[in-house]
Amino acid sequence: MKLSGNTILITGGSTGIGLAFAERFIKAGNTVIATGRREQALQQAKEKHPALITHAGDLNDESGRLALFDWVTANYPEVNVLVNNAGIQQRFNVLKADAKENWSYFKQEIATNIEAPFHLAMLFAPYFAAKDQAAIVNVTSGLAFTPFAIAPIYSATKAALHSFTMSLRHQLSGTNVEVIEIAPPAVNTDLGGAGLHTTGEPLDAFADGIFQGLAEGKPEIGYGTSVNRLRMSRDDIDTYTANMYEATKNLVE
Repeated sequence: MKLSGNTILITGGSTGIGLAFAERFIKAGNTVIATGRREQALQQAKEKHPALITHAGDLNDESGRLALFDWVTANYPEVNVLVNNAGIQQRFNVLKADAKENWSYFKQEIATNIEAPFHLAMLFAPYFAAKDQAAIVNVTSGLAFTPFAIAPIYSATKAALHSFTMSLRHQLSGTNVEVIEIAPPAVNTDLGGAGLHTTGEPLDAFADGIFQGLAEGKPEIGYGTSVNRLRMSRDDIDTYTANMYEATKNLVE
């Protein structure tokens, strides 16, 4: 995709990976709209980057996604890039989760990580198909390929988004809409809670690496440990997943 002259909507754009992407897109000469649920976080992001356009809303509800689409296309009709970045990660032991009483907590992960990006991509795809240049960028995870057993719903949702992205790419191959997948490794952000990813890749180095991949026109972009995981054999996936579980299972016991 071209890296300047776009109008870009980033979900989950107030902090972490989303904000790091927003910063770089703004510096490259794009108009950037960041959306998220937390007004305060969006305000802090805007104070840091006055050029950032912000819009608060809850993408877990169908009505919120429809409202966002209508607002963006009415106020910024030149929008031509969607970055589905918003995501949440929950770590748990299924034997202790109490899915009978707490399912409303767990289903948030499905709504945020699957329903929202699927729906937004399907809303924007026909709109973008009429543009000279456009892109849908889905942020999945290295865990889409090698599941993190103590974050089973997160891993499964990212695998689903990877599959959806592949199908979307094929369906839009006859249009001017590029479909790009970004599959991060663990990155030092507050995903899942503060302090859980402090050993992950430095955020700025990761974001710079992803932008290099975008500049090179790659349709699927990994970084660090996720690069090899994107193409692992099934046997290697099984071994990697088992080893990762043995090293982390005490975190949810």
